[in-house]
Amino acid sequence: MTYPKTFNHIGLSVPDVDAAFKWYTEVLGFYPIMEPTLITKDDSAIGVMCTDVFGPDWTSFKICHLATADRIGIEMFEFPDNETPENNLEFWKTGIFHFCITDPDVESLAEKIVSHGGRQRMPIREYYPGEKPYRMVYMEDPWGNIIELYSHSYELTYSAGAYQS
Repeated sequence: MTYPKTFNHIGLSVPDVDAAFKWYTEVLGFYPIMEPTLITKDDSAIGVMCTDVFGPDWTSFKICHLATADRIGIEMFEFPDNETPENNLEFWKTGIFHFCITDPDVESLAEKIVSHGGRQRMPIREYYPGEKPYRMVYMEDPWGNIIELYSHSYELTYSAGAYQS
């Protein structure tokens, strides 16, 4: 039998995990689970797992863990010699290009993100102008990771027929 799974966490790469940890707790209100920690290559269980994922040439990285109000994990990595892409919104390329946060006050959260070094990529838009108060906007954190903001849950937004004209 196939049934829906739960979403556990997402991993983000940032150039400064200490700054990102502070930003995500203070601006988005995420719960701190594990403060920024240095992981080095060794024979421990985590060291072996990292070699499996990153290959034999990795040496170290910093990592932290946060959680949303609905218990979804945000895992952030700072790798040595990291590179910030010129444009993180390469939506035509396969892979994750954004994650979404729900807040009924999209406008205030968008302002807070911008006032704390983030960027608003578009005007706040309504899915059902004059009919329902469902709003959304694409933002960036200070490191270019794309964050979409929704005023209402995913289920409410799309069950009402958001793509029907």
